[in-house]
Amino acid sequence: MSAITYSWKSYILDLASDLTPGAFVSILFLVLVLLIGLFAPWLAPFDQGEILTNESFEPPSPNLWLGSDFLGRDLLSRLICGVRVTLFLALLITFISFVMGVGMGFLAAAYGGKVDATISRINDALLSFPSLMIALIVINSLGSSFSVLVITIAFIDMTRVYRVARALAVNIMVMDYVEAAIVRGEGKGWVILQEVLPNALTPLAAEFGIRFTYAILFISALSFLGLGVQPPQSDLGVLVKENMQALLYGEYTNIYPALTIAGIAISMNVFVDWLLKRSSAKLSDEI
Repeated sequence: MSAITYSWKSYILDLASDLTPGAFVSILFLVLVLLIGLFAPWLAPFDQGEILTNESFEPPSPNLWLGSDFLGRDLLSRLICGVRVTLFLALLITFISFVMGVGMGFLAAAYGGKVDATISRINDALLSFPSLMIALIVINSLGSSFSVLVITIAFIDMTRVYRVARALAVNIMVMDYVEAAIVRGEGKGWVILQEVLPNALTPLAAEFGIRFTYAILFISALSFLGLGVQPPQSDLGVLVKENMQALLYGEYTNIYPALTIAGIAISMNVFVDWLLKRSSAKLSDEI
């Protein structure tokens, strides 16, 4: 048996043919959020820091579609810019954590022995500490900035990615076609890139979606606690925190960023669930 490879075009067409209504709606929502993040400077009707009214938590109006925040700024503009910051940080964190986690996981599975045992025990030790506690200690010690936030969360997330990548690689390394490649003299790097990675791509893509959602929730939680994104910048967690008092005035200003966070998380989970079910069904058909 050899590794099954698809061209990107045929792979995308194959995915589209198996789309369920739930997955289709989820993908549309995620694409919409991504486009909003990419074109935020042009989509936002006002500058996110511009004070437009003296009234806090002004109700929605033709000029302010979602109303104003506690300082009289346009909530829609701040929400659009907040989506941009949140997506940028989450994608960067997830990418860094995957480069480190997948790389070390594949190396540990390929070399085995003491290399695998050493990396795995260090990873287990890091996993024993609560994620939020590590983040709070590091950010309180070094200060809150984009670089500290990204490196801290990526390092925490890398430990989870490592376990998934190593488990996948260990199962693939015992396959006949991998052993045949090793027997004919292929190096570890060739085996990882040509045999392990292509066969682990779908589970890793699903894991990327899960980790991306986790990064958004983690960033938002830290920002809500005052340790994430700092003013004048804003992300979705900051918007929820800033507008908590709106509930006292009978307004629901903080509901919009909260619903955005929930929408991204639910849509990504639905998409990942469909992707994994599709992968399992394809594997059953091949067997």
